[in-house]
Amino acid sequence: MFAASPFPRACRRLALIAGLALLPGGCADEGRGPVVVSVVGDRDDFAKPLQNLPDPGAKLILEATAQGLVAFDAGGDILPALAQRWIVEDDGRSYIFRLRRAFWANGSRVTAPDVARMLMARIESLRRLDPDGPLDAVQAVIPMTGEVIEIRLAAPRPYVLQMLAQPQMAILSRDGGTGPYRRRTQGSTLVLTPIDRVSGEEDGEDQPVAAGQIRVIRAERAALAIIRFRERDSALMLGGRFSDLPLLVPAGIDRDMVRIDPVQGLLGLAVTGRGKLLDDDAIRAAINMTIDRGQLPALFPLGGWATSDRIVPDQMDLGRPPTQPKWATWSLDDRRAQAAASVTRWRADHGPPPPLRIALPRGPGATLLFGMLARDMAAIGLSARRVAMNADADLRLIDEVAAYDSAIWYLGRVGCARKIHCSDQADAQLHAASMAPTLDERMARIADAEAQMVAHNGYIALGAPVRWSLVSKRLTGFLPSPRARHPLNHLFRSTN
Repeated sequence: MFAASPFPRACRRLALIAGLALLPGGCADEGRGPVVVSVVGDRDDFAKPLQNLPDPGAKLILEATAQGLVAFDAGGDILPALAQRWIVEDDGRSYIFRLRRAFWANGSRVTAPDVARMLMARIESLRRLDPDGPLDAVQAVIPMTGEVIEIRLAAPRPYVLQMLAQPQMAILSRDGGTGPYRRRTQGSTLVLTPIDRVSGEEDGEDQPVAAGQIRVIRAERAALAIIRFRERDSALMLGGRFSDLPLLVPAGIDRDMVRIDPVQGLLGLAVTGRGKLLDDDAIRAAINMTIDRGQLPALFPLGGWATSDRIVPDQMDLGRPPTQPKWATWSLDDRRAQAAASVTRWRADHGPPPPLRIALPRGPGATLLFGMLARDMAAIGLSARRVAMNADADLRLIDEVAAYDSAIWYLGRVGCARKIHCSDQADAQLHAASMAPTLDERMARIADAEAQMVAHNGYIALGAPVRWSLVSKRLTGFLPSPRARHPLNHLFRSTN
């Protein structure tokens, strides 16, 4: 079903463009040339990365060209980035960072006042979407010297560094970021050249850069990326999700080249519609309980992937195990009988219910998921219609890796600030948790909010997100990542 790849010919044409002496041997990734990387997405992910988060292409280009103070390595540990070191003082209320020597793309020096101003603006922007997260207690970002900044908090927050390592915390000027790569556009691709950490200049300005240190990246549809990888015209494909999994078998991809990231986060349906149907508590519960999650592993044939009916995957900072829905121990037949009765009652009061508009991404995996959801809804007397992710919808898929390891992230991501059908009482408890004077009270309020959100059924959990990559045996340094983060400067071509 797949035609022979046209990419080698296209790459030979691309090699004629001025400046592609950087790409010895053309675009094929067979020899000693640049490392060619495909990421699932489109050009807007590269052109407007902050606006297109959390798309994998947007994350990748920010991570490659615009560091935050700190970063994640592939193993999920915090590394220095724009900050070369830091200390935590005042019982977790003060984070002091010493900046490394760095330069903007125009050659000017990065200074602490610049970083403090940009960072505070980014924090204020993010707090509008994550008002109760680890940045909620930030009072100020202060330049202490030309190379030192302090982040002052009103109260300790244990996940500040994890949040500062997120792509959206990248420090950007109008001309771009501080590396570890500079970008050049060449045709439909981006060429990334490493920056010398001492001078701030691109490696190779005075002498040729080693070809193996250059990265050529494309944002493209999953099908094209898979074929490019199969034809050995790329060494790495990033950004695979559940929606693209069914493409692997017909493409003939070697199972050993598929790498699964052990991520946690949210994969489920947020109730985003309003009106008499979805404002009815019993109807939201009916939709949640009718889904046959036991069919999902057949759609996502990955070892170790498990379904879930909970918002928060484990205890984290709840102080107790996560809340189960009250119907969690019922049989599917009993659940559907209760759900159908709720729909019948609604129909008697209001007439035929409108079809549920379900927003899902493109891709064969999403098509299979919609087919399952439509059958499950029909089992209780509801109809469903698939719509695009940017369309008005009653149920919208959330497919995101957790930014930090707290129940606050999960609850905030499906809370009132995100325009999801929410519990005002739960939202009030989350806000109260951020003001709590003691850790015990904070945990108690988070736990109360979690229980109320589960009972509200504004989010319908399916399981953990699915993240996978294709990795050539010629490439070393790739590690499965609990954050789905794969820094390009940590990858190397094998000499074997």
